[in-house]
Amino acid sequence: MPNTQAFRPNWASAPGDTIVDVLKQRDLSVIEFAQRMGQTREDAVELIQGRTAITIAVARQLERVLGGSVEFWMSRDFQYREDAARLDDEWLEGLPLGDMVSFGWLKPARDRADQVATVLQFFNVPSTRLLRESYADLQEMVVFRTSPAFESQPAALAAWLRQGEIQAETITCDPWDTERFQERLSKIRALTRNKDPKRFLPVLEKLCAESCVAVVVVRAPAGCRASGATRFLSRDKALLMLSFRYLTDDQFWFTFFHEAGHLLLHGERGFFLEGEGRALTTEEKEASAFAARTLIPPEFQDALLRLPLDGREVVRFAVRIGVAAGVVVGQMQHHKTIRHNQLNRLKRHFQWED
Repeated sequence: MPNTQAFRPNWASAPGDTIVDVLKQRDLSVIEFAQRMGQTREDAVELIQGRTAITIAVARQLERVLGGSVEFWMSRDFQYREDAARLDDEWLEGLPLGDMVSFGWLKPARDRADQVATVLQFFNVPSTRLLRESYADLQEMVVFRTSPAFESQPAALAAWLRQGEIQAETITCDPWDTERFQERLSKIRALTRNKDPKRFLPVLEKLCAESCVAVVVVRAPAGCRASGATRFLSRDKALLMLSFRYLTDDQFWFTFFHEAGHLLLHGERGFFLEGEGRALTTEEKEASAFAARTLIPPEFQDALLRLPLDGREVVRFAVRIGVAAGVVVGQMQHHKTIRHNQLNRLKRHFQWED
């Protein structure tokens, strides 16, 4: 039985892709192509990039210069613009607009046109096409620590990342200093014992800002499964994002020190994004090992592995090494010395407050 379902690609290929292929085959430069088309180099580039629509007059020039019929070039352009418009709509529809409004990221829109304008203003781009393309490029840079079953929706992820950038803009940071940031981690580790985010988050943000790291906590909207992200916004300013996704102290602090590990071990090498279903790349393994040994230093690892299933003993050990008992429980569960449903009463559960 023939398949009558229309092919709906998740990409849009501009006629310029075909033009570039032909130019390569004929060993023609863009300048030579522009001259034969009777255009400036800038106009030819706009045409190749799909920014200029192919009119009948342009299609006739392409037929004369490159071959192919007028109908071919007109059809090629029509299909591209149809696919691009559909992808733009799908991308916008994938945004968690309800959460973005309720979280205060966007103002309620009066109609569809107002909604599009509000979204473009939020992302600071002039068009839906540039919005989609800019975050498509971002996706390629991401080292995404999730399995296919737990992937975030691209639009929801982009919204979360953009809100992090917006919040980071308000944070003044000292120049990046690796040694200073490393030194601050011992003070930050002590914050794990504080059970109130209203008290420890301002201190965490201040300590990190003193060494060029803007720490922002951004609530994850529907469709975004990220728990943390790390990125250098410039040579002198790093962004460390946390989502409070798990809302327990062991997950929150492990994610923070994992991200800190990326900054110290991998510098400006990439964009690291954390979520469920970790992909065990070398860099992710290194960052996880860094977090584990920072929270439970190597000299206490043997004692950790020997801890019994006894809440009082766990609390005594946590006090002795200077971290929260929940952090110790999380590491015991990670090492499988206890099951994941045991001693969870010692973990602190944070409550997100708007």
